[in-house]
Amino acid sequence: MKCPRCASDEDKVVDSRAVRDGRAVRRRRECTACGERYTTYEAVETRPMLVVKRSGERVAYNRGKVIVGVTKACEKRPVSLEEIEIIVDRVEHDLATSGRREVPSEMIGGCVLEQLRQVDEVAYVRFASVYRSFQSVDEFFALLSAMRLPPETL
Repeated sequence: MKCPRCASDEDKVVDSRAVRDGRAVRRRRECTACGERYTTYEAVETRPMLVVKRSGERVAYNRGKVIVGVTKACEKRPVSLEEIEIIVDRVEHDLATSGRREVPSEMIGGCVLEQLRQVDEVAYVRFASVYRSFQSVDEFFALLSAMRLPPETL
């Protein structure tokens, strides 16, 4: 690993911890040449996944887009960036365990909704209003009414 400060490849690992529910390792490293400390992450390389959009177009899965969507839904809510990362990690885990190489965008949105409902109901409603493309106030009220039901009935 090259030091981000001096580009030396001589370093030592100071600390290692499991992160992302044990699916990655976080390592604190110290450059033996200049003393700079930095963090690296090690994770299993996953197979590339394609997202099948509503239009039928296929695009490469982009974690950043999911993070942006969840972050917008959680704006001005008591949801930390760490919690957002955990939500996206769980969504990716669900997608990976599905065994599919091509995933409909609706499946990704559904996984995000499941996770948001457990974390913050307001963020859940915000995400659902965009994801489900409500065309009327009645559709919005139907979602709110359904939220009063137990999660397994949705």
